[in-house]
Amino acid sequence: MKLVKRLHIFMLQTFLPLFAMTFLIVLFIVLMQFLWKYIDSLVGKGLGMDVLGELFFYAAVSMIPMALPLAILLASLMTFGNLGEKFELTAMKASGISLLRVMAPLIGLVCIIAVGAFFFQNDILPKAQVKMWTLLFSVRQKSPEVEIPENVFYDQIPGYNLLVKEKNKETGMLYDVMIYDVNHGDNVTILLADSARMAMTPEMSHLYLHLYEGEQFENLREQRTNDRNVPFRRETFFDKQILIPFDANFNRLDEQGMRQQYVGKNIAELHNSIDSIGHRVDSIGNMFSSDLRRDASSVLPRPEMIQLTYPDGTPNEYALKRQEEMMRHNEELEKATRPFSIDSVLNSMPPAEASRMVAQALGISREHQNINEFKSLTMEEEKKSIRRHEIELIKKYTLSVACIIFFFIGAPLGAIIRKGGLGTPLVVSIFLFLIYYIFDNTGYKLARDGRWPVAAGIWLSTMVLAPLGAYVTWKAMNDSSVFDADRYKNFFRNLFGLRSSRHVALKEVIIRDIDNDRASRMLGIVSHRCDMLADGMKKKGNLWKSFVGYYVDGIDTHRIHKVSDEINRMIDYLSDCRNPRVVMKLSEIPIIRVLWVYAPTPRRWLGYAVLPILPISVPLWLYGEKCLRNLHKDLTKTVEICNYLQSEYFQGQ
Repeated sequence: MKLVKRLHIFMLQTFLPLFAMTFLIVLFIVLMQFLWKYIDSLVGKGLGMDVLGELFFYAAVSMIPMALPLAILLASLMTFGNLGEKFELTAMKASGISLLRVMAPLIGLVCIIAVGAFFFQNDILPKAQVKMWTLLFSVRQKSPEVEIPENVFYDQIPGYNLLVKEKNKETGMLYDVMIYDVNHGDNVTILLADSARMAMTPEMSHLYLHLYEGEQFENLREQRTNDRNVPFRRETFFDKQILIPFDANFNRLDEQGMRQQYVGKNIAELHNSIDSIGHRVDSIGNMFSSDLRRDASSVLPRPEMIQLTYPDGTPNEYALKRQEEMMRHNEELEKATRPFSIDSVLNSMPPAEASRMVAQALGISREHQNINEFKSLTMEEEKKSIRRHEIELIKKYTLSVACIIFFFIGAPLGAIIRKGGLGTPLVVSIFLFLIYYIFDNTGYKLARDGRWPVAAGIWLSTMVLAPLGAYVTWKAMNDSSVFDADRYKNFFRNLFGLRSSRHVALKEVIIRDIDNDRASRMLGIVSHRCDMLADGMKKKGNLWKSFVGYYVDGIDTHRIHKVSDEINRMIDYLSDCRNPRVVMKLSEIPIIRVLWVYAPTPRRWLGYAVLPILPISVPLWLYGEKCLRNLHKDLTKTVEICNYLQSEYFQGQ
């Protein structure tokens, strides 16, 4: 019991510092991404450090959902990678402690973090996002500081363009000033001055310009197309003062508008908004459908909806009269809607009347089209708002699930890779997080645009990574090698029929000498079996029989297995030979592999089923025939080498 408690404390002490470090690093990285994205809105506004600090703080809080899963993945990878690299994990397993038991304290910690992430998403994140977006929009609306460059038109003052040839940075005097007042459209007012001073008014709401020795040109009215001469006014001045409206204060927007958006609501508020918007959509849809029915059919009630008699059985004269009117109206409506040739009607009219009728019909059609398009856009905006609220509602849960999944990916992978530090874990973490981000972003856009159901789009990344987490956890618990390069090389060699050469090394120390008679018998047995197998592989008959036989009869792979095992046993025994020429000759014996293309259909009925599918069966047969020919060559070469070794080195000994 003490060992278990000590192990739990040890795992927590190992994981928590790494988690804190990786979380701060990842949060700093995503915060820098936010800064680069909105750098244009922040630079040149003259914002104080208090405003920037507040904006970065709320941005950092809003970026926690992106940084937390990656930090858990990287920290778990580094923790178990360090344990595996220092053989501490091996010592724990040797003591009878399973990997799942080693992970138990961290699983509990990650579950606590996941629960905290849920409450963070529901209670803290909406408030932080409201403040961040409100502050960011307020910063965007703030006017930039006036910093006029030399020899460049400055257009950051609304309605004005300024050109300054030279500036005196010590005195603040501007020289050769040109001002274009474009507030009145084409009727531009131009001011030229030899020098000027610029300052802000005390309330920071106007820009004050003091101009010296200049001229002002202004058209008295706007120039029209046929005007040759436009009266204008020219003014020469030695001292002129003007005020330009320019609000340089930082004004915070009201947060109430942002609180009504989906990013500023918790789960209860999101449910209420979805219900209210859905009710509004249903009401609008019912209203639009009623309008369509009213436009397409008669406004009179159906005959069966009118009671023709009173409850006592006396006839209802009014109802009978209404029934006659409805029947007559229905007959007229049926005649009006009966199919007829529009071309014949138009040809019977005068050309001017026919053109007028066509133009009138097109106008009515376009009017109905525009009305219906407007209604469709209205419904689409409402449905888009519902999808946005549903996306935000599901995202309240995805962060917690992502934290657990990333832990069950990172911890087993660290135990399998057994590499600590920031190198390999960082590369693997970034690769996995990119996969998660790509699927998450793709699912979000598909759900936002209505191409997928919202739940399927938002849970897409979870559905992709959850099987990966289960797979690597199962592999790590069973001590399976996931990153064994030789294993994957052999798999692809067997899949594509790639041939490989054999390497038999000459042993420097030989403990047991080989028996020449036994070696000769082994060579003879291998040669005989390879020769028998090669003779049995010879195809007899025409091409069609060869094609059918490949799928129906196939080849006995069990015999190939036995021959391959016999060759390996013979080489293993003869590798103890002290003669280097024998060892070198053994390296020339091909490796006999049992490929799936030797017998692609293990059952005759399956072979008959594949035969008619010519686009598949013919290329596979050609490829299989090539692999079988290579196998025949390898068997023939093995026979030649065995006979050579037996006759040259082991005959008669």
